[in-house]
Amino acid sequence: MADRESATEASTKVQEVAANMQQAAATRKRISGSKAEAVARRYFAAIDARELDEAVSLWAEGGRENVRGQVDVLAPEGVRAFIGELLAAIPDLNMQVVSTTTEGERCGVHWRMTGTFAGPGSFGGVAPTGSPVDTEGFDLLTVRDGLIHANDAFTDSMTFARLIGLMPPQGSGAEQRLTQAFNAKTRLTAGLLAGEARMVAEGVWVVQGQPGRCNAYLIEDEGGVTVFDSGPRISARGLASAGAKLGGIRRVVLGHAHTDHRGGAPALGAPVLCHSGEVLDAEGSGGFRYWPVGLAGLPTPLRQFHRLLHRYAWDGGPVKIADTLEEGDEVAGFKVIELPGHAPGQIGLWRESDRLALSSDCFDTIDMWGRNHAPCVAPDVYNFDTQQARASLRKLAALEPAAAWPGHAEAVTGDVRSQLERAAAA
Repeated sequence: MADRESATEASTKVQEVAANMQQAAATRKRISGSKAEAVARRYFAAIDARELDEAVSLWAEGGRENVRGQVDVLAPEGVRAFIGELLAAIPDLNMQVVSTTTEGERCGVHWRMTGTFAGPGSFGGVAPTGSPVDTEGFDLLTVRDGLIHANDAFTDSMTFARLIGLMPPQGSGAEQRLTQAFNAKTRLTAGLLAGEARMVAEGVWVVQGQPGRCNAYLIEDEGGVTVFDSGPRISARGLASAGAKLGGIRRVVLGHAHTDHRGGAPALGAPVLCHSGEVLDAEGSGGFRYWPVGLAGLPTPLRQFHRLLHRYAWDGGPVKIADTLEEGDEVAGFKVIELPGHAPGQIGLWRESDRLALSSDCFDTIDMWGRNHAPCVAPDVYNFDTQQARASLRKLAALEPAAAWPGHAEAVTGDVRSQLERAAAA
């Protein structure tokens, strides 16, 4: 009995100690929160009073002021420049704290700013218009030891732009015309730069980007898609949009690392994989290290045209490779097949169930001018090793695909083996 009573008494004391600790923590949190709110209110009061030095003095050295979509600066000088610009642009600025929400060292401030964009200073590069300003926003300040260490601010930039006359009033005829023009431009560029995703086999879509009719393939993969080859840089948004409609892009596999096939990868925000033999070029020159200087060997007008395409249309720049793939690895229901020659580590994807080959640039079905052409090996100027490319094409033909999709233009169907063998022998 005595043992049970002792145990009960000990348990009660433990509970009391735990409760006291929780209460002390809560007290410290309230005190910390109250200090954070006090500093936040002092800060906004200083701005309202146009006391620039006072406002800046409340910042810790190196504190970060990040107003989403506008500025990202460090205290003290970056903060001084930003607030100073605001005060110079709106001389009758009134900054009102609407409400605060505080937890620990963080204080959220809902504020309202009114005044006149009268100058003499500009704001964000926009000259003063004399327009009235009445807008709201939210700042989340982190306060330690009585100083602001960070401010994550969110403002309605679109409303502010309307207020100062940078954007037309909402619902106005000018806004409707602007919207119509923007939508027309979107339709035009979408059609020119990247077509709609087109299903070419079960669970496989192709998005064809311009210029060059570069193919990027979307393959169903665990609720999203794997992209095989990412096409040119300027069609990346169209590819990203197509991937989003199919559940989102999980990863990108490069058939090879030439600029017109790695181009969109940096913009897709997904892990990028390739063959180990392509890492150097994916993370480097995109093929230029082994192509002739100036693309010598192409006809003169085409040489200059292609140099412009590589620089301004196709290449999105080097891309970091997350992992590598080798012969026999599985990717979204396909097996990796090594098809070197056009590029040192070029790969294709092979699906035995329907004998479908996604073969990157193992062969072309267009000529150098973009015209349809019987299957052929790419021109020597673009090949790492043309004889090896011919051997890889024979390897692909021996699989007897029902359909072989290249890196550009349309698929080879029908008697695929014979067509590819003729191309390898040409």
